[in-house]
Amino acid sequence: MNKTATKAIVASAITTALALAPLTGVQAGSGDKSEKCYGVAKAGKNDCKAGPGTSCAGSSTVDAQGNAWMLVLKGTCEKIVGGSLAAK
Repeated sequence: MNKTATKAIVASAITTALALAPLTGVQAGSGDKSEKCYGVAKAGKNDCKAGPGTSCAGSSTVDAQGNAWMLVLKGTCEKIVGGSLAAK
C-alpha cells in the first residue's frame, strides 16, 4: 500500500471516529461508555499521554502514532482501520 493510500485510510478512520463521538456522547471520563483506541489519532489530536517524551493531550507527533490514544465509543475501536485496544 502506498503512502497516499495509507494517509487516506487513516484520515477516513479518524473522520469517522470524530463524527460518531458527538452522536454517542463519548466524553472523557464517561466510564464504561468509552474506551481508549490506539493508533487512530491525527498528530496533535490524541486525548492523553503518547509515550516517552510526551505530556498529555495533543502531544502525539505523527498521524496514527501507535502509543497515542483517543476515546471512542466502546466496541468501535477495532472497527476503525488501524485501531487497537492496546498500544502498538
